[in-house]
Formats: sequence, C-alpha cells, structure tokens
Amino acid sequence: MKFEKITIKAVIESDINKVWEYYTDPVHITKWNFASNDWECPTASVDLRVGGKMNSRMQAKDGSFGFDFEATYTEIILFEKIAYLIPDGRNVNINFNTNGNNTEVVLIFDAETINSLELQQKGWQAILDNFKNYTENN
Repeated sequence: MKFEKITIKAVIESDINKVWEYYTDPVHITKWNFASNDWECPTASVDLRVGGKMNSRMQAKDGSFGFDFEATYTEIILFEKIAYLIPDGRNVNINFNTNGNNTEVVLIFDAETINSLELQQKGWQAILDNFKNYTENN
C-alpha cells in the first residue's frame, strides 16, 4: 500500500546528547508523549536496536479513551536517525540535525487513512512541540 507522507519538525534549543536521551528514554517519554494536557503517557518501553520494539500507552487523563502505540525499529544511527515500522505497514523516520547547541528534529511519517492529513499533522506536531517544551525546560 502506498501512503502519503507527512513531515513535521522542531528546533530544540539543546545539544544532541540531551535531545537523543529525552527522545529515547522511557522515563522521559512518559513526560512528553501526548498531544494535549488532558492526555498522558503512563507507560513506555524502548528496545533501541534494529528489530527491537517500542511501545507507549497514550490515554485521556479521565480514562475515557486510550490506545497503545507500538512499532519495530528498522534503523538506528546514533545521534542521527531513528526509523521504525508500525504494525499497519506505515514507516516513520526521525532525523536529528545538529547546529551548535540546537538540534532540529525532522519527523517524516506515512499517513494513515482514517483521519485527515491535517488532523494527523497537527496531532503529531503537537506531540513534537510537547517534546521540545519538555526538553528545553527540564
């Protein structure tokens, strides 16, 4: 199946070491991996190697809705790139570009077919913006 691609990005005012750690460590993932303040990510697991799995629970704080997001890592280049495959066949590529003490995170993902492209772009961008704010302020 051919998927449309969506690109989102953010410049994090932090060095690549911190950005990489906060993006890949489950302790940090649970602090930023949600699109709005009425959601949470109570659990996350990461086996950061090709063939390893990642899983995170995203849910409304009031318990009204939630889902597990899981994927299998397909490429890891330390401090440069993470790629993974979602079980429905969609690919996600995350590139980390350093510029002094700033790190640009560029995320390119295959869109799913249920929600509009705009809704998906806004949702994933909100999560990346949450990551930026968490990383810069902790």
